[in-house]
Amino acid sequence: QVQLVESGGGLVQPGGSLRLSCATSGILFSVYAMGWYRQAPGKERELVASISRSGSTTYEDSVKGRFTISRDNAKYTVYLQMNSLKPEDTAVYYCRATSPGGTSKWGQGTQVTVSS
Repeated sequence: QVQLVESGGGLVQPGGSLRLSCATSGILFSVYAMGWYRQAPGKERELVASISRSGSTTYEDSVKGRFTISRDNAKYTVYLQMNSLKPEDTAVYYCRATSPGGTSKWGQGTQVTVSS
């Protein structure tokens, strides 16, 4: 059974940091591309950052220089380090695993709230 479990969300003040984790099971993690998405109330889900199985990364423009995606293949886990958080980063953050064949699995999401 494939499972993606996000953790690390919470309430943080503007300028603060959080590290999200997405622990996976039931997949051959090392061959999957991984991505972090977010969905704010009333908005569509958007790609925040992605990392290929070779370690290449991409970032949405608004998070470049503030967020870092990384993966630990030994732990079947992908991370999103978020620094200099802003209120507009408030959203539910989702992890997505995409197989080489193009099929995807999603996690249940973790809430990130940036507020003073």
